[in-house]
Amino acid sequence: MTALVAAHRKPKQHPLNGRVALTLALAGAATATVFQGSGHAEPHRSPAQVKAEADRLYREAEEATEKYNGVKEEAKRTEEELDSLRDEAARRTARLNAARDALGSVASAQYRGGGLGPAARLALSSDPDAYLRGAALADRVGDRHATAVGAARSEVTELARLRAEAAGRLRDLTARQAELSRHKAAVQDRLAAAEKLLARLTAAERAAYDGAPSGTAARSATPQGAAPRGPAPRRAAVGAPNPRAAQAVAYAYGALGKPYVWGATGPSAFDCSGLTQAAWRSAGVSLPRTTYSQIDTGRRVSRSALAPGDLVFFYSGVSHVGLYIGDGRMIHAPRPGAPVRVAPIDEMPWAGATRVA
Repeated sequence: MTALVAAHRKPKQHPLNGRVALTLALAGAATATVFQGSGHAEPHRSPAQVKAEADRLYREAEEATEKYNGVKEEAKRTEEELDSLRDEAARRTARLNAARDALGSVASAQYRGGGLGPAARLALSSDPDAYLRGAALADRVGDRHATAVGAARSEVTELARLRAEAAGRLRDLTARQAELSRHKAAVQDRLAAAEKLLARLTAAERAAYDGAPSGTAARSATPQGAAPRGPAPRRAAVGAPNPRAAQAVAYAYGALGKPYVWGATGPSAFDCSGLTQAAWRSAGVSLPRTTYSQIDTGRRVSRSALAPGDLVFFYSGVSHVGLYIGDGRMIHAPRPGAPVRVAPIDEMPWAGATRVA
């Protein structure tokens, strides 16, 4: 009986146990609320972290810019091809109309001369010689009729082909334009995000960032052995392999201080590949528009064999290019907010170099 009563007796509870449990539960809820709320807040970044993140966004913007530049060139070529096809179709349409007019004239003549067969017309003619001359003319007219029919058929076939090809080019152009819009949106998105980040910096920090080497915002110093930054005096390219390379370097010196504008090819603003393209264009050499096309122009050269006028490329995606000027330096258009400047070639990850001419 004692065992049964003991089995039904409730265990004795400490008077503080309930309060402790409640306190712990409330504390846990409060802690959870704090962590949930902090999950929606933007993380605090130091100035160095802000600059490093802005560098990354600018690199992504430059990659999108080069893609935009390439697609823009493709769209331009497609539009030119479409215009050419349309012009050729207009010429073919004019020829087809002329062939149809010729066929109409022959048909009218045959209708007016219809009726008696040729033997009867010869027998009843008052001037058989004149009739025979007319019959010979009719044969020639028949030959011209057959030629006109053949020409009309040829024009109809060719016109149909041209129109089908033009329709295909129009589809290509529409696709290119949509791709352009996507790349443009990507560029604008990255640039806006970078500017939003940089707005957290003080005026002095922002000025230091805009004057810093590209891609080195998180570093405490310029790479060892780097040449001083800032505008360099315009001078001849000592050691340039030929006069065209010297002219390209001279043009780049003349562009110092001009702003970076994505998609720009000069003369008042440039992006990175726009600057190198314009520099070599001044020397009479036509370069492709994008970094990943320019690196395949000319012949590759090693870093130890660089000469003024060579194109120097950076990052694994070959998204940046500068013009080598000697002494381990280049002239390049770095990024928005940083104008065309002289910089050491070791401030960014090396990708390769090309000698254009």
